[in-house]
Amino acid sequence: MPESKTPEFEQALAELEALVARLERGDLPLDEALKTFERGVELTRNCQDSLKAAQQRVEILLKRNGRAEPEPFSIPESQDGTPPS
Repeated sequence: MPESKTPEFEQALAELEALVARLERGDLPLDEALKTFERGVELTRNCQDSLKAAQQRVEILLKRNGRAEPEPFSIPESQDGTPPS
């Protein structure tokens, strides 16, 4: 399988978090802050695309199993009505 130019979701998210931390410090020169922001926008788009693709895959898998809609997740309750610990 050929290597993708877009970073894996986890790598992109980690890099995005680091960029946000750098920008929040507020000590970057304007030009560097703009370049950092642009990279952050690019990483955000990559993450959104990855999440959209994952959602589509889940929907396809659910349709294959005869379910058109995802089911809400529910936590089983104990006998006294509280969630298990």
